[in-house]
Formats: sequence, C-alpha cells, structure tokens
Amino acid sequence: MDAAPTGAERIALGGRSVIPGLINAHGHVNDADRDLKTYAAYGVTTVFSLGGEAPPVFAARAAQNVPTLNRARVFVSGPVLTPSSPEQARTMVAGVAAQNVDFVKIRVDDNLGTTPKMPPDVYRAVIDEAHKRGLRVAVHLFYLADAKSVLDAGADLVAHSVRDLDADPALVASLKQKGICLCPTLMREVSTFVYESTPPFFSDPLFLAHADKQQVTTLQEPARQEAMRKSPSAQRYKTALEVASRNVKRLSDAGIPIAMGTDTGPAGRFQGYFELMELELMVKAGLTPKQVLAAATRDAARCMKVDRDLGTIEAGKWADFVVLDGDPLANISNTKRINAVYIAGNRVPR
Repeated sequence: MDAAPTGAERIALGGRSVIPGLINAHGHVNDADRDLKTYAAYGVTTVFSLGGEAPPVFAARAAQNVPTLNRARVFVSGPVLTPSSPEQARTMVAGVAAQNVDFVKIRVDDNLGTTPKMPPDVYRAVIDEAHKRGLRVAVHLFYLADAKSVLDAGADLVAHSVRDLDADPALVASLKQKGICLCPTLMREVSTFVYESTPPFFSDPLFLAHADKQQVTTLQEPARQEAMRKSPSAQRYKTALEVASRNVKRLSDAGIPIAMGTDTGPAGRFQGYFELMELELMVKAGLTPKQVLAAATRDAARCMKVDRDLGTIEAGKWADFVVLDGDPLANISNTKRINAVYIAGNRVPR
C-alpha cells in the first residue's frame, strides 16, 4: 500500500465497513440544492436524473467536478420527449442535444391502457437521431413486447423492469447481444400501493431525518389512503412488482448487467431512503448482497459509462464512499447503518 501523502488527515474507522458511494441509475432531481443533499445524506453519491430537470440542475452538473464537492453528483436528460411523429422526434432530439444532456429519455408505455403509447416509427426516429448526435436513449417501459421492440430499435438502457410477463429467452438474447443493462426500479412499484395504509418505514428515524414532512403528512390522510386501497391500478402494480422481481433475478442469473435505480423524485418516492429499500428488495428477489452492492456501485457506473471516475474505490477515481457501522455483505440492511458519507473526499453534512 502506498504511503499516505504528507499532511493527509487520518481517520480511524474502528472495524467499520466502507463501500463505494451508491449510484442511482434512474432518479429525478427537482430542486438541485435540496435533492442532491438528500441523496448524499443516505449514501447515494451519484444520481442519473432521467427527465424533467430545471436549469439549476444543469448548473449543478456543470459545477460538480471539483475537489470541494460535498453533495451528490447529477447527470441530466432534460425534458422527457413526447413526439407524435418521426419529424417531431428528430426536432426534439436536436433540442435536448443543444442542452448537452447526458441521456435522452422517452416513455413507451400506455399506463395500464389509459394513455396512447408512442408508436414504433416515432421511437425509432428518436433513437436514430440520438445516436447520430452521440447520445444514448433510456426507455421507460412496462411490457415485454415493447422491451424487445425498443432493443431492436437500438435503445441503450431499459429504465424499468419488464412487468407484465416473465422475461423470455428472446429478451435475454437481445440484452446480451447488445450489451444493454436493466435498471429494475422495484421501489417505483411499491410507491403505487404502499400508502394504502401508513407504512412501517414512516416511523424509522433514518427516514424521518430527511423526509419531506408535508409529504409524510399528506400520505397519511385517511381519504388518500382509502382511494389507494380502492385503486385498480394500485392492485395491478402489486402484481407487477412480483413479475418485476422475478425478472430481476432471471436476468441477473442470465448474466445481464443490473444497474440499481428507483425512479425517486416524484411525490411519495423518497430520495435516498428508497434507494436503501431498493437494495433490500433486490436481495428479497434473490440476488446476493454482493451482487446488489455491485449493481449499486461498480456495475451501475459501467452501465452508465462513468466508471472511469466513479463506482469503485481505487487510485485515480473520485473519493466517493460510505462508511457503515455494519457489514452489508452479511445483511444488506446494514447499508442503513450509515456512519459517514464522503464525496470527493469531503465529509457530507448529515
């Protein structure tokens, strides 16, 4: 081991565990100052915001490659594209390219049959134009058939699990052949039904330390909880979670790279804390804690093509890491036992 530089601060960790900072491959940043501090407080040191960022989030991205950084890093997509024709698709891609986005984001989904779905000729035009401009495309989807179709069109990231049917050999083969990663977002499904009653985590001090208090209050309103209990879509998403969980395990076993993601940011999807719950759900789905930690660090960095600087603790990379008071390989829930978070070598205020 190389000697520490002269004058370097030494911190005794006393047998604690150290992991690379967690990377969320699918989140959303609304308020740059607030949200990036919240993510960081829970050990999420990098977030890919897949759509809807305001100018301050772009400004935060531009200012993050500095040795004084002490909040989460962010990468951006700009507006989620909603073209209605191939011509409009190319125009919209040109627009976000001019913003210098890191990803192009589209939705190929009918929201359980309630809205029109983007037609294949339109999303093929988005993907083609994005690739011409050197941009990758992340696709929100739900159905197995759409997953196979967008992969055939050249999509670069499957931004949610397939949730209607079990993954079949054709999907596995396509993902393998194209080297595409899956971002499961299991907590996205949980958020659609968990507030039919008051969830247990509402009493967790770690959750309450940084949760939006107004959201917590609103989500406990009896009328709102009753509406969720009666919601057909909420019940449908419960089944979707089971399918999504099976598919994470199935695709991981087949050697498909998994990048941890959550779709946090919208109301009821609590940034930072939900990422830690996502790790637990991935283990519940059948992955080992070691596989889950890789998916949330090294593999996420590789999938999102930021592994030159992030994702592992080694010389030449940013010093983004989390100190834990327990061993996450023994129990993934030990990722909640956060002792300290460091970004660019700076201790994050918590």
